[in-house]
Amino acid sequence: MGDEKLTPKERRLKIAEAFTRKIGTKETRRIKGKTQKDDGLWFGLGVFGIIGWSVVIPTLIGTAIGLWIDRTWPSRFSWALMLLIFGVGLGCFNAWYWVKKARENIIEND
Repeated sequence: MGDEKLTPKERRLKIAEAFTRKIGTKETRRIKGKTQKDDGLWFGLGVFGIIGWSVVIPTLIGTAIGLWIDRTWPSRFSWALMLLIFGVGLGCFNAWYWVKKARENIIEND
């Protein structure tokens, strides 16, 4: 049944039911998070470490390669700076991927 054939009252009821389901899902997830004490401080620090290293490693590799190129083949452009920016971008994309994957795992376990 399409939304265009619903009366205003039915449309409001449908929206209210969808909102109630969404709130129920979020509340269930919140309660599960409060009761699940497996993930403590060390787990949180470990996750931050993974995210941090996923940004730092590409940045350092890009900078090192850029410095090597600048020493080996001097030019008027700074390869170190360009590859530093590229490394930060790649690292942020990598961190986004890990956070997205962790979020999907959390939602999947619900």
